[in-house]
Amino acid sequence: MKPNTHLAISPTWVGTLVDLSDRRAVAQLKTRAEMCADDAGLVHGGFAFGLADYAAMLAINDPYVVLGAAETKFLAPVRCGEVMVATAEVVTEQGKKCQVECQVAVGDRVVFEGRFTCFILQKHIFDQ
Repeated sequence: MKPNTHLAISPTWVGTLVDLSDRRAVAQLKTRAEMCADDAGLVHGGFAFGLADYAAMLAINDPYVVLGAAETKFLAPVRCGEVMVATAEVVTEQGKKCQVECQVAVGDRVVFEGRFTCFILQKHIFDQ
């Protein structure tokens, strides 16, 4: 399946698509030194969020999908150089509103969980 959304996203800062199927997506992000918050190599949590958000958008895979809300849990730290893998799945659809559950892991360690409320618009958000 081919992606239809977020085509200009930066793979360096947000991630790359690994697998895409109907209502499910997997994306990954290799963390870099520029993502670290301190000298110990702690990766800023915003990068896990960004990766999860990207995977959620891909799971919906509509060119006009936007994020409306997010409920998130940061469960474990990520160290610089580790690869985060996000798995997202659409769990409910009600008209233009979708709920997507996403989990980010480093190996077998879950570092982030989120539930994203997304909306599919009729046209680009700037054209509303």
